[in-house]
Amino acid sequence: MTDQSRRRISLITGAAGGIGRALVAEFAGRGDRVLAVDLPGTGLEEVVAALGGDHLALPCDLSDEGQIAALFAQVDGLGQGLDVLVNNAAIGPTMRPTTETPTDEIRAALRTNVFAPFTLAREAAARMGPGGAIVNTVSLGGIISNPARNAYAASKSALISLTRSLACEWAGRGIRVTAVAPGYVRTPMVAGLEEAGKVDLARVRQRIPMGRLARGDEIASAIGFLASPEARYITGSVLVVDGGWMSFNQPGEAHPPVAGVPADELTRPEVPARRRNVLVTGAGTGIGAAIAARFAAGGDRVVLADRDSHSLAARAAELGGDHLALTMDVADDASVAEGFARIAADLGHLDILVNNAAISDTFKPAAEQTSADLDRVLSVNLAGAFSCAREALKLMADGQGVVINLGSINTFLPFAPRHAYGASKAAIDMLTRCMAAELGPKGIRTATLAPGYIRTPGVADLETRGLIDAVAIRRRIPMGDLGRPDDIAQAAHYLASPAASYVSGAILYVDGGWTSFGAAGDAFDLSAHEAPGAEQTAPLETTFQ
Repeated sequence: MTDQSRRRISLITGAAGGIGRALVAEFAGRGDRVLAVDLPGTGLEEVVAALGGDHLALPCDLSDEGQIAALFAQVDGLGQGLDVLVNNAAIGPTMRPTTETPTDEIRAALRTNVFAPFTLAREAAARMGPGGAIVNTVSLGGIISNPARNAYAASKSALISLTRSLACEWAGRGIRVTAVAPGYVRTPMVAGLEEAGKVDLARVRQRIPMGRLARGDEIASAIGFLASPEARYITGSVLVVDGGWMSFNQPGEAHPPVAGVPADELTRPEVPARRRNVLVTGAGTGIGAAIAARFAAGGDRVVLADRDSHSLAARAAELGGDHLALTMDVADDASVAEGFARIAADLGHLDILVNNAAISDTFKPAAEQTSADLDRVLSVNLAGAFSCAREALKLMADGQGVVINLGSINTFLPFAPRHAYGASKAAIDMLTRCMAAELGPKGIRTATLAPGYIRTPGVADLETRGLIDAVAIRRRIPMGDLGRPDDIAQAAHYLASPAASYVSGAILYVDGGWTSFGAAGDAFDLSAHEAPGAEQTAPLETTFQ
C-alpha cells in the first residue's frame, strides 16, 4: 500500500534505454528505491550498479504476460508494496509504407506498447494505495500523424486513451494516471533511425521552434514531476514535451539551420545562479496569491500585480522581503504601460510572467448577451494577457524567459452559457502556441496551465447565488473533489523551472481528471465515500479559473 511517509518504491520499464537511464537517475535522485526493468542483455545491471544503493535490476520481456506475472512476484517478494509505475518501455517505429506493413508488425507494436503497459498498470494498481502514481511515456506520434509510422503511432494513441480511461476508473482510489508525450529526443533509438537513413536530424531541428532535440533528462524530469506529490491534482493529463513542435503550423522553417549538434542537446546546461524576477497578475487573492507565494518560497523576487490595491497590499505584506506590489488593471493599456515602466525602472528585467488575471462572465443565456458582455471578459482574459505578454517580452533576455498563461477546463470543454469565458480561454491557449512558435528560436518558452474547479475565496458567491452546484461538480470530477490553489501554484512553478526546459506551447490540465471523463453519469461516487477527507469537508470556496 502506498504510504507517503516512507520511501517510495518506483518501477521503471525500458530502464536501459536513453530516456530510461535518465528516468532511473531522476527517481533515484528523488530518493526513491528504483526497480529497473528491461530486456535481458541490454546492460540493465550496469545501469543500476552505477546508481549504488539498494536499487534493483529486474530483467523481463514485457511482451510476455507470463514474465510480467513473474516480475510482480519478485516485487511482492520485497514486501514493500509499490508507489510509482513508469511505463516507458516501447518498440520504435519501423517506418514502413502501409502496403508493405505486415499485420504481425501491428500486433508486435500492440503487445509491447499497449498490452504490456495495460497489464503492468493493472498489476501495479492492485498493489497501490492512495497516493500511487502511474505515468506512461507516449509520443507526439500518438497525437499528430506521420506517414509510414502506422504501428507505432496507433499504439501510442491507444496508450493515451488508456491513460485517460484508467485515470477515471482509479481516481476514486487515489491513484493518478498521467502521460508524457515526447517529441524528438536524442536517444539511441533516434540515432539508429538517423544511421539507417530514415530520419534527417538536421531537418528535424529546423522544424522545432527551439532548434534542437530533447535530452533524456528533460523527459525524465517531466515524468518525475507528474509522479510527485506536487502533481496530486493532476490525473488523465497528457503533457507534451516537444520544444514547440506542435505549435508550428506554416510552410518553411521553425528555426534557422543549426550547425552540428547544439550543445544543449547533448548536456544539461548549468542554470545561472541568480534570483529570478517573476510577475504574477491577479495576485491579490486565490490562485494568483498562491502562485506568488510559491515562487517567493522558491527564492524568486515576485511582482504581485492586481487592480485591487487592498488585497494586493495584504498579500505583499504576508510575503515580506523585497517583493513588489503593483496596482495594475490589465484591461487598461495606460495602466499596463505604467506598471511595466515601473518594473523596468525598479528591476531592469523580467524572467517569468504568469498571466493569471481573469474575470468570470455573466452566466446569461446567449439571447440575452451583448457584444459588451463579450468585450468585458475578452478585454481582461485575452487582450489583457496579450498586453502583459507583449510588454514582458521586452524585458526578457533571450534564452531565459518563460510566459505561463492561465487557461481553464473551458479551453477544452466550453460550457453553456459561459460563451465569453470559454472563448477567452480557448483563445489564450492559442496565444500560448503562437508565441511558442515565434519565440522558440529566442529560447523563450510558453505554456498554458489549465485549472479545473479550484477552492479559492474568489467566487464563492457563485454557489451562494445558485450559479454552480457543488455536489454535482464533485460527482463530475473523477477525483471527487475540487483542487486547491496550491495545486496550480506547484504546476506553475514546475513549468517555469529549468526542469521544464523543453516544454513550450503545451497545455497542462490540473483538473482532477475532469477533461478525461467522457462517460454518461457520474465520474465519482460520493455515496461510497461516507468519510470524506479534509478537502471534501472544507467550506465550499470555489472558482472557475
